[in-house]
Amino acid sequence: MNYFEQLINGFGTALTPSILIYGFAGCLAGTLVGVLPGIGPALTIALLLPLTFKAPAVAMFVLFAGIYYGGMYGGSTTAILLNTPGESSSVVTSLEGNKMARRGLAGQALATAAIGSFVAGTIGTIALTFFAPIVVGVALTFGPAEYFSLMVLAAVSVTAVLGNSVIRGMISLSLGIIIGLVGIDLQSGQPRFTFGGVMELLNGVEVVVAVVGLFAVGDALFLAWQGREKNKKTVIISPKNKWYNWMRKEDWKRSWKPWLRGSFYGFFIGALPTGGAEVPTLLSYYTEKKLSKKPEEFGKGAIEGVAGPEAANNAAAAGVLMPLLTLGIPTSATAAVLLSAFESYGIRPGPTLLTQQSNLVWTLIASLYIGNVILLILNYPLVGIWIKILKIPSQWLYVGVIIISSAGVYGNGRSSFDLALLFFFGLVGYFFRRFDFPAAPLIIGLILGPIAEQSLRQALIIGMGEWTTFITRPISAIILFIAFVLFLSPFLINFYSKKKQTR
Repeated sequence: MNYFEQLINGFGTALTPSILIYGFAGCLAGTLVGVLPGIGPALTIALLLPLTFKAPAVAMFVLFAGIYYGGMYGGSTTAILLNTPGESSSVVTSLEGNKMARRGLAGQALATAAIGSFVAGTIGTIALTFFAPIVVGVALTFGPAEYFSLMVLAAVSVTAVLGNSVIRGMISLSLGIIIGLVGIDLQSGQPRFTFGGVMELLNGVEVVVAVVGLFAVGDALFLAWQGREKNKKTVIISPKNKWYNWMRKEDWKRSWKPWLRGSFYGFFIGALPTGGAEVPTLLSYYTEKKLSKKPEEFGKGAIEGVAGPEAANNAAAAGVLMPLLTLGIPTSATAAVLLSAFESYGIRPGPTLLTQQSNLVWTLIASLYIGNVILLILNYPLVGIWIKILKIPSQWLYVGVIIISSAGVYGNGRSSFDLALLFFFGLVGYFFRRFDFPAAPLIIGLILGPIAEQSLRQALIIGMGEWTTFITRPISAIILFIAFVLFLSPFLINFYSKKKQTR
């Protein structure tokens, strides 16, 4: 069966009423968490991870995909109306979007953001559909040496990108690898790091407990400690500043090219091992400013400055899924949480995923197409409601997150040890946020550490104990070289920037 037929079958599954409900709920929840500042898709998916113990994989991944795409959509709403980006990738949108709103053009800004998100999300999903099998074809030639090198690349790239400090990122990653090695050694059968044989640790640390603790409980504790009220200044409502205003002919003319250019930036940069949504949104903004026929409007509310970055933002969401599904490499915090969701089902993302779990993958991709349509329909009518939700006292949100997290983890195994572990990771997450340590590398190390160890051992066995096997195999050597360059790049950039300042 070819990939097109599998995609059609994926649509058949995604359009069944039970799965469609999960998709709709995910889109709604994702838009909500995108709108609420400080709560993003990574935290929300982490909060819902305990459901993976009960719900089928296909339904849950459709739900998670809806939350992920919805979070990208929703972040632009508060960025435009309140100058408070719900997501870091929506910061660029607020530069021009909020200026448009204050000029009485909030409707046009929200419209170009919503339609641009739909266009870019669809283009990104089409690119994912056609390019993913090609990447898989290449990855199927990988052996243990290449997989170990790939794990090194994933660790280095994620550590470098998700933290402001490479050293902090490496500390977080190392801690994750150590925690990942807790339990029975699969080759020797000896217990490792189990504190004298604590029974609950013999099977290792449950990834779901760690993720929920780090992201959900940790964020709630940090936000509660921070205790700062968000800026809730709303835009001035004028007769032409209604949220349901549609785009004018001139707005369409000025938006469609930025949508396409932003889609290109977003998908291809998002698909890189060092991808993400922040870089393509910035590139899109500066490109549109350079190409605009009305550059004087930038800084005062140029519609191109909303259309391009929002398209880049949503195309990057599809791009980030490429390395996650085909190579098992997460390049964002949300992708790291999704990787842990795969792990909780005993599924390993990588080249064999499209063959061993073809129904899951193609239903997931089909749900992205459907989710884009659902989000376009949802976004406009619900803007007024999202503004009211912003008035919910923040302390209620913190308490709700902690209660739901505790109930989900305890309800799964009815283990007080798991509950204690949840709050241990919650405290770790709090200190990580407090002292600016990235949490995602810890999760990467926890999941990829054991895989890297197994690949390392297998590669050395095949190579008769020769460490040169990692550089004598061409693909492995190339991957390690890229990892080495990525590792050095922050130091080199910092060195040259300091050198430039001293001149």
